[in-house]
Amino acid sequence: MSDLQMRLPGSVAEVMASPPGAKIGAFFDLDGTLVAGFTAVILTRERFRSRDMGIGELITMIAAGLNHQLGRLEFEELITKASQALRGRALSDLQEIGERLFVQKIEKRIYPEMRELVHAHLERGHTVVLSSSALTIQVEPVAQFLGIQNTLTNRFEVDDNDVLTGEVIRPILWGPGKANAVQKFAAENDIDLKHSYFYADGDEDVALMYLVGNPRPTNPEGKMASVARRRGWPILQFSSRGSGGVMGQVRTLLGVGSLLPAAYGAVGWGLLTRSRRRGVNFFTTAFPNLLLAANGVRLNVLGEENLTKQRPAVFIFNHRNNFDPVISAALIKDNWTGVGKKELESDPFIGTLGKLVDTVFIDREDPKAAVESLQHVEDLVAKGLSIMIAPEGTRHDTRTVGAFKKGPFRLAMAAGVPIVPIVIRNAEVIASRDSSTMNPGEVDIVVYPPLSVADWTLDDLSERIAEVRQLYLDTLKDWPEGKLPVPAIYTKAPAKKAPATKAPAKKAPAVKKTAAKKAPAKKVAPKTVQPPSAKG
Repeated sequence: MSDLQMRLPGSVAEVMASPPGAKIGAFFDLDGTLVAGFTAVILTRERFRSRDMGIGELITMIAAGLNHQLGRLEFEELITKASQALRGRALSDLQEIGERLFVQKIEKRIYPEMRELVHAHLERGHTVVLSSSALTIQVEPVAQFLGIQNTLTNRFEVDDNDVLTGEVIRPILWGPGKANAVQKFAAENDIDLKHSYFYADGDEDVALMYLVGNPRPTNPEGKMASVARRRGWPILQFSSRGSGGVMGQVRTLLGVGSLLPAAYGAVGWGLLTRSRRRGVNFFTTAFPNLLLAANGVRLNVLGEENLTKQRPAVFIFNHRNNFDPVISAALIKDNWTGVGKKELESDPFIGTLGKLVDTVFIDREDPKAAVESLQHVEDLVAKGLSIMIAPEGTRHDTRTVGAFKKGPFRLAMAAGVPIVPIVIRNAEVIASRDSSTMNPGEVDIVVYPPLSVADWTLDDLSERIAEVRQLYLDTLKDWPEGKLPVPAIYTKAPAKKAPATKAPAKKAPAVKKTAAKKAPAKKVAPKTVQPPSAKG
């Protein structure tokens, strides 16, 4: 069981051990459960910022929201007011707004822990449903992103031209209405609610918790939290998304502030030792670790001894977010430099730090310049520096490993140094893909032994790279616990060269009164025997 799973009471491990099949339902609420915060607030704020909403409509929505919170306005009236304000708009326009806001604002607010739970239920073949009182433009992009095919949500009423009438289709899903919708869906789809799961945070969903055999209050407050404690329901509580409040801002300031002592220490140590490299080593060791510590990030490393087993080396890591390089740097510590894309060189923060540690920025749009840059990297390796690089080339979605580019592997072959695979899991817990700030949390890491590329050839390079990528996929799928396994890629016999053979000797033509002489044998160049393809 992974640390991520252990931090989820009655969570991924339990779901994976549950009976499979579509008869078991898994119902997920949206706001506060799958997503940190309220999507309606985000939608309203962004519509106002983009001038898609006037000041009058904004004031009306704020007043309606406050009255609902104070108990003066029923939810049905609140959602109707919101729909009336949009009367006359094309549904397609609103769907486009919803999809754009999801990409820009909502995706990074999805709890990674809940994402794991959704996928665990999907893998067990359960019927997964996103059941929310929100509107389709808020719900459907999230459902599509998570792979949820079933949604129970409030929907705009439209005319024959798909233009909003200002009404919401009845019955409105809220409280008892939502519970009725879930029961109806379960009956129509032959779902056994007694063995099903429900994840929600709001007081209005307490009634639904009683309907299922596995109630799972998620980030509950008020009545939901009180009932959950009284009845002994497992409570899921997450803090991996959201603004982080005052403490989050303090952590960010402390992290950024750690740059100064690390830089001053580096300069001082460099002057004292009369070595620029020793000064750089001080910085590359101190700053990444100070930055992670200030933000409450802890690293659980398996195979840490492999980080220093053979230097220099090409250290490769799977790229999930902006802080994977920081994590890798904290592990490698000294005598390394990085390789990054040319666009980062102009970044005032990343570009400056990159130049400080001799980072090589490669222009991928200019093949000739890229080759020259890689030649410079080889020169740095020849001087004893290791290289840190992401073979995917860019950040990828949290549940996937992108295609590996050939550059890092060609570099290792040209420099005659090994590859050291660093596999990072659940980095999304501390930051979403594009986040510029971190949340406290634990990140799991596996460092495999140095992998020799001495017998690699250009002919089998694609096959070799595919094997390394498969190592990442296998590790993420079946995370090792306690002891580092020996993957097949490390036990695969190197390619053997066929022994040289001599061609049969040719007889020279006979010459009168002269003994015939044998022509010298011609040597046949040895052939490399290619190893069989490894099955992934």
